[in-house]
Amino acid sequence: MDTFDEIKPKGFVDEEIDPRLDLFAEIDRLKKEKNAVILAHYYQDGDIQDIADYIGDSLGLSQQAAKTEADIIVFAGVHFMAETAKILSPTKKVLLPDLKAGCSLADSCPPHLFKKFKEQYPDHLVITYVNCTAELKAMSDIVCTSSNAVQIVESLPKEQKIIFGPDKNLGAYVAKKTGRDLVLWNGACMVHEIFSREKITKLKERYPKAKLLAHPECEDVILEMADYIGSTTGLLKYSSKNEATEFIVATESGILHQMQKENPGKTFIPAPPNNNCACNDCPHMKLNTLEKLYLCMKNESPEIFVPQDIIVKAVKPIERMLQISAQLGL
Repeated sequence: MDTFDEIKPKGFVDEEIDPRLDLFAEIDRLKKEKNAVILAHYYQDGDIQDIADYIGDSLGLSQQAAKTEADIIVFAGVHFMAETAKILSPTKKVLLPDLKAGCSLADSCPPHLFKKFKEQYPDHLVITYVNCTAELKAMSDIVCTSSNAVQIVESLPKEQKIIFGPDKNLGAYVAKKTGRDLVLWNGACMVHEIFSREKITKLKERYPKAKLLAHPECEDVILEMADYIGSTTGLLKYSSKNEATEFIVATESGILHQMQKENPGKTFIPAPPNNNCACNDCPHMKLNTLEKLYLCMKNESPEIFVPQDIIVKAVKPIERMLQISAQLGL
């Protein structure tokens, strides 16, 4: 079998870039020349966020891109996000700066194993968190986000049995908030599982007025300490609206770039992980660089492909989520 290095597409290999090149100017030129739109997730490096047309959470970015007249979507994020963009914009070319930019959470739920898991509960509705592969979405009844998962579950009849995957921490949080007995897939995000309760406690002693903000993908011991729990967008909005001037942020550190930009007079401290690193970066997200973004647009590769039958199946649970959200006024 060919190795990944042997089959990696044009544009993926390292390519010499003239160090005198103004990458910001070149990317802007290519964007206009190719009628492309650049999406950047909040966890990307600051330079990529600054050059993007849209910054946000994964599903919101894909929805935004679908509304544009762009021919090419360049998704500076991870693989499942680019897949979602392709599902919602099947006629557009979707590019990912680094094809190896995967996701530990998506990888923790292989579709063939989830299929067997699902077969054990034939009378259960399947709700999957948007942070999963296109194939997993295609096996689902409803897709949810971290900001609407609780409301989606609450909208269903209490007697409805539910499988929730792939994130066990988000699922446990939803079960706790709704009082529902959910069957959880045992998956998790490596970034959000690594925070240290002990180190955060010590940090709060140093910053007694600081608010602790946490993403619901964090473990329950961290969520119990939090002053606010929410999606990445929710954390950003809370930090802007709240009167506090100091915040400890328990999610991927890339969001601090936008928090600082929107609130220059406030202090944002990344929550310390349970290792020797002083920060908490997603290694997959950080595979994307300004140089790779430039080469990706120049060569129009690597391109993301999703089989048509998977697109047809995967778009249905997304549409059902949007219908429920509209009914609930979310």
